[in-house]
Amino acid sequence: MTESDTDVAVVDAVDAYLQRKAVGDPDGAGAGTYASNAESILRRWADWLEREHGISSLFSLRVEHMRAYATELRARSDRGEYTASTAGTYYAVVRAFCSWCVRGGILESNPAATDEAESALPAAEKRPESEFWTATQRRRLETAVREHALEAATDLRDRDERCNRLREYAMVALLAHSSVRGSELFRVPDDERRAGATWEDVDFYTGTIRVLGKSQRLEDVPLPAPARTPLRRYRVVLDPPSNDWPLFPTRHAPSIARRVKTVLADRGHTDREIDALFADATASQLARERSIAPPTITTEGARSVLKRLCKEADIDVDGDYLTPRGVRGDHDETDRYRREATASKPVLRASVLEQALAVREPHPSIIDVGSSGSDDGSEDG
Repeated sequence: MTESDTDVAVVDAVDAYLQRKAVGDPDGAGAGTYASNAESILRRWADWLEREHGISSLFSLRVEHMRAYATELRARSDRGEYTASTAGTYYAVVRAFCSWCVRGGILESNPAATDEAESALPAAEKRPESEFWTATQRRRLETAVREHALEAATDLRDRDERCNRLREYAMVALLAHSSVRGSELFRVPDDERRAGATWEDVDFYTGTIRVLGKSQRLEDVPLPAPARTPLRRYRVVLDPPSNDWPLFPTRHAPSIARRVKTVLADRGHTDREIDALFADATASQLARERSIAPPTITTEGARSVLKRLCKEADIDVDGDYLTPRGVRGDHDETDRYRREATASKPVLRASVLEQALAVREPHPSIIDVGSSGSDDGSEDG
């Protein structure tokens, strides 16, 4: 088909492709799930094509555009926004879409399936041996953050300091003792569906947390006691003003300010009124007073926190540090539970009353962090 034929917009072709995949197609099992995974990737790619190259017609797509896309993915990988494997996955989704267009007679050839384009992708990284640390190394990190949390409670330090230390302990404990993934707890840039876990997702009564799993379906993941208890203690001190408050809010003031200003404007406040409010209070204070949930810390921000904690605990393996994936270690049993639960009926959620009863705790000043198991100033801190 040539450009003289009826034009086909990239976004229209993407819509048709996703609709076909969503109802299942002969390309393989799990096509509906694939459509959920591919949708945000393809829509961001289409937006990028039009924004960066002025391409809206599928017939205008060339090899050089796909090479530019591969180069963009590599640049994001170099900046630490994506891993090389994630960049490769994004490109593979677009390449599969283009192959579908070829099979359907929309394109004569696949501009993404060429050496010229694919050679610009980042090289697949070898998984470091230290990515999954030993149980001893994980325990060292958890012990360090637990002791810091206990010290803050014993010394009766200011609320912000107690909250910050309990936040760190809860983060490490969740990653170490549950099968929850970093991308399910924290915000993933450029993926609007992964905005981070909120307190509404946590059910202390049933001992579960609801997350968007790899399957792109909501899953109720078990929270073992060593993960649940630090999280509950942290919640008491954090005292979130609303259930949509993130488990781990960003501490980056400009990001919080942007969110607060946007929400206030949406609520009908004028620029002058917003400026007046900011003249009398910080963005964080306004967020609490007005129940405006701040953004969640990003996955990269969580890595920065863990890197700092590892440094403070003097934990180092060949210059590396414990990543969210590394803290998780092996969770064969809970991962199996997740697969079975996703395939069957969802776990029943407790009522609001039951949840309220479940989170009642002693006063923070007499906190007991138990014996079981300032960010660096970046935007994600």
